[in-house]
Amino acid sequence: MRAAAARERERQPPYWFASRLVLVLSGQRPVHTLLGHTRSSAYEHLSGLASHAPLRPRGADRTSPSVLDARGSRPRDGVIEAFARIVTGDRQRAMAFRLELCADRRWRCTAVELDGQSPSARGPGSREP
Repeated sequence: MRAAAARERERQPPYWFASRLVLVLSGQRPVHTLLGHTRSSAYEHLSGLASHAPLRPRGADRTSPSVLDARGSRPRDGVIEAFARIVTGDRQRAMAFRLELCADRRWRCTAVELDGQSPSARGPGSREP
């Protein structure tokens, strides 16, 4: 029963996107793997974040980050405002993202934030989307 529940969870758009975003933001997958799953402004922002690999394990604990929970609310048809709790070593991090259902009936990420930082608060070398 648990395996079936886990498979169902992984098919849900918030969890599916959170898992892939974690892989990109930890440096385990290149950002272009999400090219067809993001809108252009979100992709540019994600590229800037990914270049710093903010979820890459640091220090002595080299455990890969993982998604503890991912959920979303639907403020209107075709939109999911989602969040994920991510564990990296002994630290938990927060990620928020917005998904929109496009004309081809595929969900695409249109915005992403890590730890509540807006795109302009990323620090030196950051680009505005």
